[in-house]
Amino acid sequence: MIYFPILGALALATGTILEKIVLKGKKVGIRIYLSASFMMLVLAMLPFIYFFWKLESQALKPINLFIFGLVVVFSIIANLFSFYSLKWEKINNIEPARVLEPLFVILLAILFSFFFQNLYDRNFNIIIPALIAGIALLLSHLKKHHLKFNKYFIAAVLGSLFFALELVITRLILDYYSPITFYFLRCAAIFLISLAIFKPNFKDLDKKTSLQILAIGFIYFFYRVIVYYGYLNFGVVFTTLMIMLGPIFVYIFAWKFLKEKLNWKNIIASLVIIACIIYAIVF
Repeated sequence: MIYFPILGALALATGTILEKIVLKGKKVGIRIYLSASFMMLVLAMLPFIYFFWKLESQALKPINLFIFGLVVVFSIIANLFSFYSLKWEKINNIEPARVLEPLFVILLAILFSFFFQNLYDRNFNIIIPALIAGIALLLSHLKKHHLKFNKYFIAAVLGSLFFALELVITRLILDYYSPITFYFLRCAAIFLISLAIFKPNFKDLDKKTSLQILAIGFIYFFYRVIVYYGYLNFGVVFTTLMIMLGPIFVYIFAWKFLKEKLNWKNIIASLVIIACIIYAIVF
């Protein structure tokens, strides 16, 4: 079961590459993609809901419904920022900003651990290598001692921050759902809100693009369920560290399928991540 997060990292990398391919299309706008992707996610999960449905009464308490609402709002904001940066910038240029997400998750989890000790652990044999891995990814984007900031990079950073906020507060209520139930309800809420706000015309999407978005839906369904499962069984920080393998796969896939060049900083950061993961597992 400990290898599940590695599969999650692979799914994350695959989904990122496919998203980049779809968003490169001139007819695929950010708003329509947001609505279509979450519609496809809901459709992808429908066959599984009957078998894995779990919703405890505590989930319906006002405070827990409020937290669920925050999860949905943060997710919408995060996805809009993420899609914007992914559509208009090369993956290798924004990936260090995107992988700030696990660093944000770890820092927020440490902060939350002072208030909810039973939900967020403070094992420094995991926290320290996780922080080192996150910092290594950030440093891999340094250029002449300065971060290469542009509006797409900043959008990716904001997307990472809001994704981290969403993930960390998710742990507060995750025990009241099965991972599949929680993700289904989250995605259904986002789809309905985006449908009401953006009023997308799905006729603009051709059959090939629709099938690609459906495939992405299945991939992210697999990824997020693994993340939630990891949170419940291994802890937020350890799962996050393992998911940091995702950027390594992204670098490789971007080089292989999108013909984007690898640079030595990406390679060094990848080696540091692998070393930190090995340390956390062994010690």
